[in-house]
Amino acid sequence: MKRLIVVAVIIVLVGSGCSALKKSWNALTGKDETGPAQELAWNGMDAYEDGDYKDAIEYFQKLKDWYPFSKYAILAELKIADSHYYLKQYDEAILAYEEFEKLHPRNEAVPYVIYQIGLCYYDQIDTIDRDQTPARKALETFQRLHTQYPDDQYARSGNEHIPKCLKSLAGNEYYIGMFYYKSKHYSAALQRFMAVLSNYPDVGYHQKALQYVAKCEASIAEDRIEN
Repeated sequence: MKRLIVVAVIIVLVGSGCSALKKSWNALTGKDETGPAQELAWNGMDAYEDGDYKDAIEYFQKLKDWYPFSKYAILAELKIADSHYYLKQYDEAILAYEEFEKLHPRNEAVPYVIYQIGLCYYDQIDTIDRDQTPARKALETFQRLHTQYPDDQYARSGNEHIPKCLKSLAGNEYYIGMFYYKSKHYSAALQRFMAVLSNYPDVGYHQKALQYVAKCEASIAEDRIEN
């Protein structure tokens, strides 16, 4: 029964609302249980469904703190992370998701959790002239998800985000290469353009990089002749 309870909760964690949670719970237990932990869970889900994510966090945090061994604690852990995500508090969301994965490594929600970690980084991807840590972290997370759960629906969703990560990283290499090229640091530029060709061959920068590889090599040859 304990496993069924966890499965029932997980089913609604990643898509359904409070009413679905109540129905699933009552169907499995055969009764409508009441109590302070359940009340906090219901209130938290109501706030979450209404988009009141700050209030939801408050309810779920109280549930975690006051009733850490409650059957609803796992719901609180995940919905705290989800609420931080929708508030665009990505650092807090990542920490909460990572804690969930660490505490429940075999839980049915782990593929969803890894996917959400990837989204936290993915949503922070900026222009190619900015820090590419989010793109790199998102790529690593989605690749890990695919490796660990290749047949899961969330792995397939993660795969759909990988091209943008690669394009952002390739664009950054190209951007830095152009900076070096314009500054006449042709060897440094050549390394960047070659990195685009070897690491990101089909994401939109291949032909441009090829052109500047040739230009860099020609400029390097000219410098050698002159010197």
